[in-house]
Amino acid sequence: MAVEELELPSIDLTWLSLESPEKERCKNDIARAANEWGFFQVVNHGISRDVLEKMRDEQVKVFKQPFQHKCREDKFMNVSAGSYRWGTPTATCLRQLSWSEAFHIPMTDISSLGDTSIFSSSSLHQFATEVASLAQKLAEILAEKSGKKSTFFQENSLPSTCYLRLNRYPPCPIPLFGLMPHTDSDFLTVLYQDQVGGLQLVKDGKWVAVKPNPEALFINIGDLFQAWSNDCYKSVQHCAVTNPTKERFSVAYFFCPSYDTVIESCSGDKPSVYRRFSFKEYRQQVQEDVQNYGYKIGLPRFLV
Repeated sequence: MAVEELELPSIDLTWLSLESPEKERCKNDIARAANEWGFFQVVNHGISRDVLEKMRDEQVKVFKQPFQHKCREDKFMNVSAGSYRWGTPTATCLRQLSWSEAFHIPMTDISSLGDTSIFSSSSLHQFATEVASLAQKLAEILAEKSGKKSTFFQENSLPSTCYLRLNRYPPCPIPLFGLMPHTDSDFLTVLYQDQVGGLQLVKDGKWVAVKPNPEALFINIGDLFQAWSNDCYKSVQHCAVTNPTKERFSVAYFFCPSYDTVIESCSGDKPSVYRRFSFKEYRQQVQEDVQNYGYKIGLPRFLV
């Protein structure tokens, strides 16, 4: 079904390098977008066009590899076994099928890529390092603006739990989900996508299409930030839809804490919306629900 195409709130991060009040206004805009939309786009984000284009070229090269090579990623790609995924392994019916293929690559794998890998270690490592730094900067601003401790992420974020997801959505003549509607099980996600379009999200109770922007990176709030901020920020459902004639590429960085990190949603005088839980507990519950029902239930499992 056709949906309206909207442009996400756009935030120029140049203002963060200036003195107040411009700097504070920029921080407030970030927090407002996270509260009202759960999604926003950032421009002048500090990651060069050259780095982004090399990342895109890397994706195209890797996804052109023979299927049997991608399935033996530990041998041919020098990344962890199980990193390559296609379709929806957990689907219990056709409506849960995702028309896509992807590599899930932990940050620790990226730092140890060798010369035998099909991946270019320099291109992947530079992109991952710069996008991780951007994610931490934005997370610290959002923590500050919600009254939380901004050093929380320096103390609790580990490369072993953060990862990149490289996506390819093949053309499909019939309308299908490239990625099923979902929320992200992290603090926040940074997305770099091409100009084909296909990202959709829920705004004010209805699905809308996100207008591509070649100058921007797209940021969305994850479940952990919604819980930690006591619903100040919103983790909203989103999906990817296929294009009938064009393949689409995107790469997402997922900013996660250590598995032992405890998420507490207390916020001033406002009662906690969610009970205390660890990231490990949340992941285990999500995996159990997906295995049992074919989909994630998420934060409603942890309501007080």
